[in-house]
Amino acid sequence: MDLEVLSTPGHLISLAARGFTRLSEARLKPLGFGVGHLPVLVALRDGQASTQRDLARFARVEQPPMAQMLARMERDGLIQRSPDPSDGRSSQITLTAVAEARLPEAIAVLLKGNQDALRGFSDEETTQLVSLLTRLIANLDQVASATSEPR
Repeated sequence: MDLEVLSTPGHLISLAARGFTRLSEARLKPLGFGVGHLPVLVALRDGQASTQRDLARFARVEQPPMAQMLARMERDGLIQRSPDPSDGRSSQITLTAVAEARLPEAIAVLLKGNQDALRGFSDEETTQLVSLLTRLIANLDQVASATSEPR
């Protein structure tokens, strides 16, 4: 029966992801952030990435959408770019004081959203869900990389 496809893990995870995105976007908007900004902001804050290429890799998005997001973030005063002294074609990206000041509240908002969404889940269930999703993501990455390899 075709309705079975609506009960598959892939479909249910997609629905959950869209629900988390809607909730997060609504709660982050007053802070001037979008949900897609958070991986970039955290990576910049923690020194895990400082170029567009590295940020795209960190956030697991393609270069063109990352370039568009960084342009909007720069326009909105969240990041600043400066020439990369080691590579004239690249820019070093850093957080602005505005973004640094708002980031702790944004993280708190996201954590509260997760807490609200997981209401009624025990700590053990939440830990198990995170573990299962982490394994699922690793499997998907492995399948995707095997699929993209030349044959």
